[in-house]
Formats: sequence, C-alpha cells, structure tokens
Amino acid sequence: MNILSAVLGPVTNLAGTWMNNKHEQGQAKHKAKMAIIEHDADWESKMAAASGSSWKDEFWTVVLAAPIFMIGYAIVVDDMTVIDRVHQGFATLSTLPEFYTYLLFIAVSSSFGLRGADKLMKMRK
Repeated sequence: MNILSAVLGPVTNLAGTWMNNKHEQGQAKHKAKMAIIEHDADWESKMAAASGSSWKDEFWTVVLAAPIFMIGYAIVVDDMTVIDRVHQGFATLSTLPEFYTYLLFIAVSSSFGLRGADKLMKMRK
C-alpha cells in the first residue's frame, strides 16, 4: 500500500493542480468578460446622456428618410422625374471616394450610437 500511495500521491497532486489552474483560468475569463460588459454599459449610459441634447440623430433620420418622402411625393403628384432625380443622387453618391464613404458611414453610425463600425464595414465588402 505504501508503494501505491507513493505513486498515486504525485499523480493526484498533479491532477489537482491542473484542475485548480483550469478553474482559475475560467475565473479570469469570467472576470474579463464582466469587465467588458461593465465598460460597455458605462459607455452606453455616457452616450445616452451625451445625446440627450443632440440633434445629430434627428438630422440623419431626416436625411436618410428624404428619398422615401421624395418617392412618395412623386407618386402622389404623378411626377416621375423626381424618382429619376433620386436615382441620379444615389448614382452620384456611389462615385464618392471610398475614404469619404467610410467617414460618412462612421458619422451616421456614431450618431445613432452604433458601435463596431469596423465590423459593419467588413460586412459591406
């Protein structure tokens, strides 16, 4: 029995150490995730407070809705040249330099409080 304990003792200690290390790694990952969540919530509350008196989101909402209103207007007054102008406007926007498109995208995204614009831009390609 003495030989068996001499052999199994170090193996048991090694297994116990390994399990303890795994537990500590799990705890560290959990703490890191919790810190990220707390930071995100803090950032969102700061952005909500800062945008309380801001007009940027209303401005971009109107800008983004303008083509829809123009198309509705064209249908109501039966003036299809307005729709042609909307198409020309979008065609012109598609010829803008790429850096300007990115800046515009970031400005609109930040106005609406969308984070991770880089991830959304990757989806675009």
